[in-house]
Amino acid sequence: MSYPHPRYAGAAGEINATFRSASTAPDFVSTPVTSSGPTVGSGTAYHYLATGPSSDGDFGLYRVDMGPEPGGPATHFHRTMSESFFVLSGTLRLFDGERWIDGTTGDFLYVPPGGLHAFRNESGEPVSMLMLFTPGAPREAYFEGITQLAAMNDEQRAEFFTRHDSYFV
Repeated sequence: MSYPHPRYAGAAGEINATFRSASTAPDFVSTPVTSSGPTVGSGTAYHYLATGPSSDGDFGLYRVDMGPEPGGPATHFHRTMSESFFVLSGTLRLFDGERWIDGTTGDFLYVPPGGLHAFRNESGEPVSMLMLFTPGAPREAYFEGITQLAAMNDEQRAEFFTRHDSYFV
């Protein structure tokens, strides 16, 4: 394996880094989802650390802070992107396609495109994790849209999940 082709041709580099303080308020906090189907629990806070557009499509990195309420999406896969989970604090149930694992602080799960996976907070305590999608995709619209699932009919839900590369099994 070799390095990718250069994407920057300058000789001296640029001042273009982005810093985000840990104390920055979340970009989005979900509200309860009451319909059947995948949910992430009420009051889940999403910190948009690096979005697909802000990383020029390279990746999307999100800090997700889940409250103590049980919640998480059902088993699913993505066709166009990988997804990785890094547990910052708490205990997060992770499904690797074969078994459920209790992920704790410092644990990591990588799911390549097509890999079955799920996650749930069943601990009764808050959980914080990093979610990384590669390449970058517009996941913000997904995170914000799942709060509207209860108002959608089956056809609208199916279209929403397909549009956001989420295939539930």
